[in-house]
Amino acid sequence: MSELATEAPRSFLDRVADRMPRPLDPLRSIKLKLAVLMVCSGAVAFAYFWLRIGWLPTFTTLTAMIIALVTSQFLAHGITRPLREMTAAARRMAHGDYSFRVRASSRDEVGQLATAFNQMAADLAAADRQRRDLIANVSHELRTPVTALHAVLENIVDGISEPDPATLRTALAQTERLGLLVSELLDLSSIEAGAFTLDRENLPLAPLLAEVIAEAEVMTAALGRGVRFTTSIEPADATVHADRARLHQVLFNLLDNAARHGPAGGEVRIWARTVPGATVLEIQDDGPGIPEADRATVFDRFTRGGRTDGGGTGLGLAIARWVIDLHGGTIAVADPGSRIRVVLPAD
Repeated sequence: MSELATEAPRSFLDRVADRMPRPLDPLRSIKLKLAVLMVCSGAVAFAYFWLRIGWLPTFTTLTAMIIALVTSQFLAHGITRPLREMTAAARRMAHGDYSFRVRASSRDEVGQLATAFNQMAADLAAADRQRRDLIANVSHELRTPVTALHAVLENIVDGISEPDPATLRTALAQTERLGLLVSELLDLSSIEAGAFTLDRENLPLAPLLAEVIAEAEVMTAALGRGVRFTTSIEPADATVHADRARLHQVLFNLLDNAARHGPAGGEVRIWARTVPGATVLEIQDDGPGIPEADRATVFDRFTRGGRTDGGGTGLGLAIARWVIDLHGGTIAVADPGSRIRVVLPAD
């Protein structure tokens, strides 16, 4: 949920007011409180005039107080209506309905409260929608490999398929997909819980990229994609200040996406260069690229840039964005849409 505002420093008068008695708290209606306020303040005022002047007309005094009470009740209706609406909205929110909004037309404290309440309701609605989407997407992602694995094992048990290496490799691939999804969900949970720590060091880029590419080549060979990887590092001894394990995870996810979404037998190009105050990494494949309309959301959870195939979990890019954010860098889709640019600060 987004922060509405930072708490302002409390003044001396505010601190004194906190210690003062609140005799009207037992009353359950703010209208009644305003009526009591008007009667008490009017009585004090008339008592003062009576002491100073010595006499006030009784009928005039009572008439003035009645007019004041009626006027206060009429004006109090507009003051208390947002509070009644917020009470009704809070009760609906308790049952999962976040659609109700309070009319916030006044500029006083009640109007500010109504504005803050509407913002809170919108944030809760967004959080609830994200929770529902997460449950639906995780269920979908788990169902696919579980169904495939169940079918393979059922065919083996029923004697339809032999437990030959090809069949077992299919079962192993689905198991690995389940393991990847669980691992990424655990990373996602650690990030959102604030337990995602970094162990930064100065890393030479050349051996790090060579290690990641070697792992990606094994993956592409298993998929039968036949993708080639080429690198260009300027200068050759360039370094980056980052967490080795997390940056390795980001680069592997980016190479994995490029290999899956590019054409079979294509090429994935990796550029690394240092600029004043930063290190820039770019990865590009030969595919059609991510449409411009999807580039802003491609790093959201369970988003694949408009693609539904490829076997990915839809969490890799989201985790990559969070890791880069923790490093204080940026990650984005660059033109022509098949290029991902990562910028990491030097320190």
